[in-house]
Amino acid sequence: MSTTKKIAGAALAAALGVTTLSACGGGDAKDSSAGATDAPKSKTVTLVSHDSFNVTDTVLKEFEQQSGYTVKVLKSGDAGSALNQEILTKGSPRGDVFFGVDNTLLSRALDNGVFTPYEAKGLDTVKPEFVLDKQHRVTPVDSGDICVNYDKAYFADKKIAPPQTLDDLVKPEYKNLLVTENAATSSPGLGFLLASVGKYGEEGWKDYWSKLKANGVEVVDGWEQAYNERFSGSAGGKKAKGDRPLVVSYASSPPVEVLYGEPQPAEAPTGVATGTCFRQIEFAGLLKGAKNEEGGKALVDFLVSKKFQEDMPLQMFVNPVVKDAKLPDLFTKHGVVVEKPENVTPEAIAKNREQWVKTWSSLVVK
Repeated sequence: MSTTKKIAGAALAAALGVTTLSACGGGDAKDSSAGATDAPKSKTVTLVSHDSFNVTDTVLKEFEQQSGYTVKVLKSGDAGSALNQEILTKGSPRGDVFFGVDNTLLSRALDNGVFTPYEAKGLDTVKPEFVLDKQHRVTPVDSGDICVNYDKAYFADKKIAPPQTLDDLVKPEYKNLLVTENAATSSPGLGFLLASVGKYGEEGWKDYWSKLKANGVEVVDGWEQAYNERFSGSAGGKKAKGDRPLVVSYASSPPVEVLYGEPQPAEAPTGVATGTCFRQIEFAGLLKGAKNEEGGKALVDFLVSKKFQEDMPLQMFVNPVVKDAKLPDLFTKHGVVVEKPENVTPEAIAKNREQWVKTWSSLVVK
């Protein structure tokens, strides 16, 4: 999946194969590797990531100048694909740090031993609820909530209150209004399935999805199709004449609609049903067998620094995990705070994910 990964991947960045970001113009790195017998250790540190990783150039350059390392970013598709490649190359990794494994994939990564334990400098500033691995094989970097979004204009015109909870979505007034992504092929689709597991338990979630299907839920392959084609509330959906006023997306989607609106609206045209959410947490880890372990440690420290954490929301549309990081005005004005998202433990996800998705597919898709 691509957390993360998220709207930033679709809205901000083309999927690049390898991106090198350097504060030094490459000169120092080239000179330091020029064949001397006493050549110093590598000054390049490589971050392996899903396609949605992004950081402001000036923020990255400041880290490079202070640390002496040049950062190379190797983008490798969505998070699931990127992790698969690291599992296949375990012990001889393609980089030094991996960013983008989330709580839906965490146990798989840890069970396969792709990370070396490292307690990041600054970990004490991270909110304790995000530290899921007490051995510090991974470090929390960001969080985001998968939630149902709604088209404010549609519900105002119809004089119907928008739904707020998972229970609401099976009510008759919301029949044929919701579009979601396939849990077998999409990160938000899987997250929405996990929200139902967290809410209704091992037995209840199946009955819930039977009710959703009877209430006309539409399933499409991925977020792009659901949000930018079928959802009536997004800019893309309006152009595509989408007719579904409810969509599974992210709690950060309304600020994105404001940021990229032409002209920029005073108020977000979409809202968030805060009782429908599943919380994703993304992690970074020092890859076992990293060629530049010291540089990798410095890079992990940077990812939980206040400078990076406060830059991150408008680059990847996710929330910081450190206690004192401030959100940008765009988030505080147009975003929402999800007080009680649904959660499922990484261990339960690892044990049951394949069967849950298989059962979900037989209930909803076939």
